[in-house]
Amino acid sequence: MYKNKNILLVYPKYSKTFWSFEHILETIGKKAAFPPLGLLSIASMLPENWNKKLVDMNVENLSDNDIQWADFIFISAMIVQKESVLKTIEKIKKFQKPIVAGGPLFTTSFEDFPEVDHIFLGEAEDTLPLFLDDTEKNNLKRFYSADCFPDITKIPVPRWDLVDIFRYQSMCIQYSRGCPFNCEFCDVVILNGRHPRTKTKEQIIAELDMLYENKWRGGVFFVDDNLIGNKKTLKKEILPALIEWQRKRGYPLSFNTQVSINLADDNELIKLLTDAGFTTVFIGIETPDEKSLEECSKFHNKDRDLVSSVKKLQNSGLEVQGGFIVGFDSDTPTIFQRQIEFIQKSGIVTAMVGLLTAIPKTRLYQRLLEAKRIIKESSANNTLISTLNFIPKMDTKVLFSGHKKILETIYGPKAYYERIRTFLREFKPQNKRIQRVKLFHIKVLVKSFWFLGIKSRGRRYFWRLFIWALLKYPGLLPYVIGYSFAGIHFRSLSA
Repeated sequence: MYKNKNILLVYPKYSKTFWSFEHILETIGKKAAFPPLGLLSIASMLPENWNKKLVDMNVENLSDNDIQWADFIFISAMIVQKESVLKTIEKIKKFQKPIVAGGPLFTTSFEDFPEVDHIFLGEAEDTLPLFLDDTEKNNLKRFYSADCFPDITKIPVPRWDLVDIFRYQSMCIQYSRGCPFNCEFCDVVILNGRHPRTKTKEQIIAELDMLYENKWRGGVFFVDDNLIGNKKTLKKEILPALIEWQRKRGYPLSFNTQVSINLADDNELIKLLTDAGFTTVFIGIETPDEKSLEECSKFHNKDRDLVSSVKKLQNSGLEVQGGFIVGFDSDTPTIFQRQIEFIQKSGIVTAMVGLLTAIPKTRLYQRLLEAKRIIKESSANNTLISTLNFIPKMDTKVLFSGHKKILETIYGPKAYYERIRTFLREFKPQNKRIQRVKLFHIKVLVKSFWFLGIKSRGRRYFWRLFIWALLKYPGLLPYVIGYSFAGIHFRSLSA
């Protein structure tokens, strides 16, 4: 048994992003969208006799007493949390406490954190035991990195008892790590590899059981970068187990995740996903331009009718959210209108349109660095502000104005509400359970009437949509209200 330690796990604040949804979270009485799954997983692998406390700075403040109590302070973060990370490190160092850090930010940019005492590069399952042994020997190293990607079939259930799950809008779970594709701008293959490694169905069911036993009833986000990276195991083992679990309990959970567009080619997989309770998928569409798709190695998006693929998934009961990028070397000024037309025609209401950004260690970053086109580090927050970190082939002013035009158009009231109509015409949801009306539903409805139906400059479009949906698609009114309210946040991105 290891000597007893007090471990403080700290999750820094996110900057405002496309996914922050401050207005909606406040309305439904939540503090943050998701809990810090990585730290909860790390906590489950630490010695049982070690005392553990988790502070998610997105829902609570980090106090001096918390810092003084700890023997070690563990920090995990992504690039969009960097500003908060630097402030948090500065605060901790005033108390001269040792910091142990890991996660995507520290793996790809460890050089930027000289004050961090111990850094885990990559995934920690194989290297954490080495760290624990070194604590006993009082011989800790600065860096811990593994030679290969770890087997994730032995990861315990995350320590959900360390957070108040009801302060979050959704729970999260991880089935696989890695993606078979190798998009030039993406760092997933750097962080997790190209061969998807998967948990067992027993692990996934155990994690769902824990959430269910803790009274969670609602959304669960499978955080996999590409859930369908290993289709065979997913279809044969995982989804049948999820279907059985959901049916026995009356479908208490709804799932959403990230997939690649080739999902549209597999009817069996689509059916299994919807039968299991998946309702939403995020897909990296990126661009309708074939040359730009080839440029960034997004070959699985090429040579297909992308709009038809999206509509097929919508017809099957899956809401499609999409990621789009402008700023490829192959892009011309015509790309901005083409993106607008594609987004409107596809009915992708939640369309995240960002400037291309070169994330450290990616193939894109290395190519641009060799060409001496990198001008600053990336914040990875490429949808909120113009954070271009390289010299583009297109004139910079044209690129910025074109990006702004897309956002102002697709989230302007007229186009936005029309896109909701397009989506509703295509969407055929699977009614697996009866949705009970809760207090926050009523609050959102009342606020939507006030903010969107009375105060908003686009109120006439809102009422036209609401009345139209009430008459033609009354069962989909929750989508009308939810999307309409989300539009407040989306419009703030282009302000």
